[in-house]
Amino acid sequence: MTTLVDIQNLTVSFGKTTAVRDVSFKIKQGEIVCLVGESGSGKSVSALALMGLLPDVATKQAKKIEFDGKDLMNLSQSEFRKLRGREMSMIFQEPMTSLNPVFKVGEQVAEVLAIHTDMNAAERKARVIELFKTVRIDNPERRYHAYPNQMSGGQRQRVMIAMALAMNTKLLIADEPTTALDVTVQGEILKLLKELQKKFKLSVLFITHDFGVVEALGDRVVVMQHGNVMEEGTVKSVMSKPKDAYTKKLLAAMPKFKPHAPFKGKKDALLKVTDMRKVFNVRKGGLFSKSEVFEALKGVSFEMYKGETLGVVGESGCGKSTLARCIIGLYQPDGGEAIFKGENIATQKGKGLKETRRHMQMVFQDPFSSLNPRMRIGESVAEGLRAHNIMPAAERETFVKQLLKDCGLPEDSYDRYPHQFSGGQRQRICIARALSLKPDLIIADEPVSALDVSVQKQILALFQDLKKKYNLSYVFISHDLRVVSEICERVLVMQGGEIVEQGNTKDVFLKPKHAYTKHLLSSIPGTIGRTSSGKKAS
Repeated sequence: MTTLVDIQNLTVSFGKTTAVRDVSFKIKQGEIVCLVGESGSGKSVSALALMGLLPDVATKQAKKIEFDGKDLMNLSQSEFRKLRGREMSMIFQEPMTSLNPVFKVGEQVAEVLAIHTDMNAAERKARVIELFKTVRIDNPERRYHAYPNQMSGGQRQRVMIAMALAMNTKLLIADEPTTALDVTVQGEILKLLKELQKKFKLSVLFITHDFGVVEALGDRVVVMQHGNVMEEGTVKSVMSKPKDAYTKKLLAAMPKFKPHAPFKGKKDALLKVTDMRKVFNVRKGGLFSKSEVFEALKGVSFEMYKGETLGVVGESGCGKSTLARCIIGLYQPDGGEAIFKGENIATQKGKGLKETRRHMQMVFQDPFSSLNPRMRIGESVAEGLRAHNIMPAAERETFVKQLLKDCGLPEDSYDRYPHQFSGGQRQRICIARALSLKPDLIIADEPVSALDVSVQKQILALFQDLKKKYNLSYVFISHDLRVVSEICERVLVMQGGEIVEQGNTKDVFLKPKHAYTKHLLSSIPGTIGRTSSGKKAS
């Protein structure tokens, strides 16, 4: 195969900080190359250097950067603009931030054609609808006039793929395009990319931290750490016989599909939810449009035991987070009850609800938005103690510092601010804050989905250690079935506001009964989602 991209000895610096150091790799025509590594490894910076999208403060040096025989090192920005969109395109992790919220999605894709072709408006619209059909967007004529907020995450990512393919591009750069998506949507997007790559003979540079995705999609893989290339080779050779210690560490950190053994403790009910319902009135049009009733929860019932970790899985919109918020009292249920330690949370208000909430706490997906950026860490963690007046002020600092230490944070964390910590450290802070009131139950809503695999593994291990030390129970919400299989003794599978299957994790994941559960399990990328017998978990 002919070489399409040839990067030799690329170094990129931001002031005194070197983000990419002496990086070299090639991409052949029709090949999918995966760049793998943790946050800060230089993956995205390498791609931006290739695209000519580095900010002015960056310094770029290289022996060679060639694309389809063209020297990109001395290309002007106007020349790069002609190249981008026409011959090389890029799709990003979060399509909502890549699309303009005030313009219709069809018009945004048509803009690429307006810049690079002589098509008239009617021809551009016809081409966009054709592209929407190619990427399998349902009802493409209607979707042309939709705004980004009127589409799901998977549909928005399909719009971005359509935009990238508008000019029959030769190289598609995909920067973590499936990380924020549900496992089933992720599987659909990966399958679509593979089909489009073969159909249009595309070359793809796929950036990810998930070796499951690499295995499902890639031909070759380049492993990066701290701006350096640590290892390179075919996907099969690197995954089966990794040579570098960092590659081995990444592979070992990947969550494995190993369904947890059933709960062996005493079956004392800690939480019992019966026929819980929640209805929202949603306006699908403008401000003055009629509202429609949306049933987020349709009679959900389950029981969990003290000392148990109960997993809740399902796609976005299935009701997982709504259920969590109803249990903890952030939403008022429209029916049913939630009995926690003998009290019905669904009917509690005021002081009674405040006292019950003291014994259950929540950890959210995004730790940065969960912390007040103006408050020091010690203040944030001690906030609940002050609100409930649990201990004398003189004792709080010692108590909070010990909590932070138990959560694996540096000794000086107490007086620092959230922005001075990594994503994984911020999640540890949120866990420490949840523990400060000595709760019986912690509800964790996608607490590791935004983290690198090695950090994810550390946080999951922390959850397990703290469970034993503080005698905790967890409701663990996730769309990653590999994570749930590792740490949850029982699992609820939700679809459309209902529980379609529940039981011991081992029984549900190895012998699923419901078609939707089977669909979720079959969507896990790579052989990491296979059972010990080697068969796909479906």
